[in-house]
Amino acid sequence: MAEVDEAFFERALERIRKLTLALGAGGTLAALAWRGWTWGAGFAFGALISWLNYRWLKQIADALGAKAVRKRVAVKAALRYLLLGGGAYVILRFSKISKLAAVAGLFIAAAAVIVEIVFELIYAGN
Repeated sequence: MAEVDEAFFERALERIRKLTLALGAGGTLAALAWRGWTWGAGFAFGALISWLNYRWLKQIADALGAKAVRKRVAVKAALRYLLLGGGAYVILRFSKISKLAAVAGLFIAAAAVIVEIVFELIYAGN
């Protein structure tokens, strides 16, 4: 069985992070130009949540890889998602930003992962 190349995975995670930011910025500009500030702000909000979720999941995964997993990691994750959900509810309920654009922005991290998969498939032989 081949050894796991940690640097390979770190490079892939870094590309996903950069792709998430680039797709979020590009999508925000496109939504802004296409439907105005309410859609641009909605998409940016969704993309921000998607990016934060990606970072938090990576931190949790890194903590689980450690030898001693503390209860604090689980409590911290639960509080983050509670805060995120509460903030999203208030912003989407009481602001004029587009809810549909915000939902579209939530898929930015998933889109970045798909782009990374295609990248790996194309350059797998190199």
